[in-house]
Amino acid sequence: MIDALQKAAVVAATLAVLAVFGFFLLTDPDLDGTGLERPPGGEVDLANGETLFWAGGCASCHATPGREDPLHLGGGLALETDYGTFNVPNLSPSRDGIFGWTTAQFVRAMRGGVSPDGEHYYPSFPYTSYARMTAADLRDLHGFLMTLEPVDGVAPSHDLAFPYNIRRGIGLWKLAFLDGEPFAAPEGMDPLLARGAYLVEGPGHCAECHSPRNALGAIRDDARFAGGPNPEGRGFIPNITPHETGIGGWSRTEIVELLASGFTPEFDVIGGSMAKVVDNTARLSGEDREAMAAYLLSLPPRPQTPRD
Repeated sequence: MIDALQKAAVVAATLAVLAVFGFFLLTDPDLDGTGLERPPGGEVDLANGETLFWAGGCASCHATPGREDPLHLGGGLALETDYGTFNVPNLSPSRDGIFGWTTAQFVRAMRGGVSPDGEHYYPSFPYTSYARMTAADLRDLHGFLMTLEPVDGVAPSHDLAFPYNIRRGIGLWKLAFLDGEPFAAPEGMDPLLARGAYLVEGPGHCAECHSPRNALGAIRDDARFAGGPNPEGRGFIPNITPHETGIGGWSRTEIVELLASGFTPEFDVIGGSMAKVVDNTARLSGEDREAMAAYLLSLPPRPQTPRD
């Protein structure tokens, strides 16, 4: 009897060791190599970098709360979610922010969700969408950020419930939901639609808010862009597919106007977090807003996600 118990204990201990080893192997930030490709050389296009900054809505999260300057990127915004509170970090080129980051490290963070220290970022940082961006565009965005004013200040650590506070576990989530593939327009796709698709699916990360999520917090592909609960836990984000419950009755001109001014076809003015989005899209070129509108109207019409 004792021998049997001893053997069972050895087997259990061995399985436990193998489980721990397997966990650390599968959650290695370098496992799939996402974002590890060498950034392209060449001169940085700062104008393109600024366009991507506004298209990506960087200021909406990283600007210091209470400051009017959207380029004062000291972080500190608290995002309240069902998983806990995510505190947005400093994105300025200070020692408290991204000072010293190489372009390669920046690309890895944006496309692979890995910090220069080799830790996983939580997907509250929407790298699943930023992964669609090209390395050249990320080089330009990094270059633009490094021209901004350095801001001192370190945001508090995230305050998350168990098991979400086990950062290493994000590696398993990435295996399931991060493919790391940059956007590639289908052959023969209209250039206007291709540009719109890139902006909406990549830097604009529109699906991150306008889609429902599964039990593990990943976007549901079957209802992408069909609206869903606010990821921050307050309110409901509307459907932006061309369905009658979404923007099906809107013209391209009306969508362009909303992205420029915030006015809806009903002569209402949008508020909440979308108002911050419009602060960003209003700084894009008319051609880019036109492209985004064209792409949104080309999406598969999907009915509004039911509200629980």
